[in-house]
Amino acid sequence: MQQISATEQALTSRIDAAAMLAQVQAWCAINTGTGNLHGLAQQCDVLAECFAALPGTVRRVDPSPVTAIAADGHEAETANGAHLVLSVRPEAPRRYLLTGHMDTVFAPAHPFQALTWLDPETLNGPGVADMKGGIAVILAALTAFETSPVAPSVGYDVMLNSDEETGSLASSTLIAELARGKVAALTYEPSALPDGTLAGDRPGSGNYSAIIAGRSAHAGRNPQDGRNAILAAADLALRLKALEEPGLSVNPARIDGGSANNVVPDHAVLRFNVRPRLPDQAQRFIAALHEAMRVIEKLHDVAIHLHGGVSRPPKPLTPEATALFGLVRQCGDALGQQIRWQASGGVCDGNNIAACGVPVVDTMGVRGGAIHSDQEFLIVPSLAERAALSALVLHRLSGGN
Repeated sequence: MQQISATEQALTSRIDAAAMLAQVQAWCAINTGTGNLHGLAQQCDVLAECFAALPGTVRRVDPSPVTAIAADGHEAETANGAHLVLSVRPEAPRRYLLTGHMDTVFAPAHPFQALTWLDPETLNGPGVADMKGGIAVILAALTAFETSPVAPSVGYDVMLNSDEETGSLASSTLIAELARGKVAALTYEPSALPDGTLAGDRPGSGNYSAIIAGRSAHAGRNPQDGRNAILAAADLALRLKALEEPGLSVNPARIDGGSANNVVPDHAVLRFNVRPRLPDQAQRFIAALHEAMRVIEKLHDVAIHLHGGVSRPPKPLTPEATALFGLVRQCGDALGQQIRWQASGGVCDGNNIAACGVPVVDTMGVRGGAIHSDQEFLIVPSLAERAALSALVLHRLSGGN
């Protein structure tokens, strides 16, 4: 194990594990499902007050406009909450970006709303790991880092967005703006595995809706006059699935449309997700998608309008990112924490940050698991562990011992 200096020991010993746990418990009592604007606003107010204790400026940023396709094929604007940004020493020549998200996947009507202790070290509850525990880690780590003698020479931005769970479409512009000029970034998704393993390279992700317009007709009297949009949607789904290859997955997820059984359906919406591991796979898929649409339009005599795209670019491990992972492992070793990483099939805001050319480690949050389910859990001792890890990473990244 590497040595930790007296300065670093003093830095990490300031972390208050009990206060962090109390924050997580209080924050998880506020429902912040992505569409719950009231809950998100309440959470934003609470977090703004907490982060105001750091030596910077806290501001709220309105969400960018986002549209979605309804079941009937019409495009409508979606409602998203404001994002929270803390800027510390914006004039510093060396600056970092730390990101997290306020929203969870659990809407107010979801039955999973309460906290339950599974054992003395494991807390079950909505958002405990993904990622209200991660936000507590950011706040504690930065509070400790501000006592470092090197902290005054660097600056950073913290962004907590309100729509990460639905793809960060309303915050992607903000992420790109804040990533500009940063030398490194840390994102506080929970660890990839409960043992603390980090997520390394990630695929990209794109969500699409194909709106198909056919022509209705009586299914018994004159079906030949109709143009079956459901059939065209199904044909397109099969053709897209056939495009899969190693490193590229396609998931046709849902078909909306149709009406009575005796009517040839004149409209359908095919929704699908694509996950390319490499940038060139994303480009090739887009070209193949448009060719498949052209074939379907001609074969079924329908019109297709496409909505969506690849909003999370693939995140390969660059040499710069590998070096940042190495520093995290070095700091973990100094603290007695074994750090390793592996490829992940998931995506997050780390994809967007990496696409801006900034090295990022995007699973610096708590140890836990079963996220996006009512089994979600937080390993409570990891709150202080991960805060100490981040504080030490920031200290050494800034030229500390």
